[in-house]
Amino acid sequence: MEDGFVLWANPSSPHAEGRKAKAALEDARARIKRALGWDGELIFTSGASEALAIALNKSRAKRRLASAVEHDAVFRAAPDADVLPLDEHKLTVDEEALRIALEAGEPAVVALQAINSETGLCFYQSRGFGEIDTVSALVRDNGGLVLCDASQAAGRVDLPDADMIVISAHKFGGPIGIGALLVRDFAMLEPSGGHERGYRQGTENTPAALGMAAALECWKPGANATISNHEFEKARIEYAHFFETGYECGYIVPFVHPTMSAQALLIRLDAMGFAVSAGSACSSGTLKKSRVLDAFGVPDEIAARTIRVSLGWSTAPEELERFAHAWGSLT
Repeated sequence: MEDGFVLWANPSSPHAEGRKAKAALEDARARIKRALGWDGELIFTSGASEALAIALNKSRAKRRLASAVEHDAVFRAAPDADVLPLDEHKLTVDEEALRIALEAGEPAVVALQAINSETGLCFYQSRGFGEIDTVSALVRDNGGLVLCDASQAAGRVDLPDADMIVISAHKFGGPIGIGALLVRDFAMLEPSGGHERGYRQGTENTPAALGMAAALECWKPGANATISNHEFEKARIEYAHFFETGYECGYIVPFVHPTMSAQALLIRLDAMGFAVSAGSACSSGTLKKSRVLDAFGVPDEIAARTIRVSLGWSTAPEELERFAHAWGSLT
């Protein structure tokens, strides 16, 4: 990123400084694609939310479908999307409901996440996780496009079989404020003018693109901490059965406390030096059940005691052990 700031200029400018910035930007683009094993196109964005907005609103498939457990950014970008329920047994998108929705109208872009950000459940299958690959053929047979939010997966596991994939740099140790939309073919999108071949407004952030490429290149497979590798595993006093499907990613884990509310857990753990998230969010002073946990069928009294523990690119084993002791002390 320091190199990027030294040569900083608008990559679209025709002068010498602009051409240097353009060369650096294109080098970063090629490196990111190579690190991810992606042979399609790559559009730099300001993050996952913008990438989702481009994919959902500029896709040539005008109908939008989305699983019930997609990130809020999906529904902010496509508030009129038809919501697909989950299969209550497999906790992945209900294929029959998807089939009916696809056959009910014009071709659609279908948003199916790679890894759920609240439960850590994976929607992959052919690569050892959940179901994206198995539904891709169904979507394409009906003339649709598969959009995968891989923000929680890229850099950690292989990319899914999707037509458009969203990634976010800070999830794998890169800078905040940059991401990308991976597209099999630009023909899937309608250009809107501006930068990035006319598919995105705003001057590209070359320093952040270089940081994003570097973060992907220095990530070592298997290096990220997971729950199963440590004593941390023993800290799960009550781990509800609906979170255990065999398709957990291992680095995003919902913890359910026997008695304490999620809000109380967040406050207590924050005081101990641990930054965790609540499965239930506090809005305007009212404790509200997570929309995602509700869609997964989590009972209200369990959701109210659920927090999300997510392990970052820099999480160390000793931190997990320290958390295990802290969790055990919460009464």
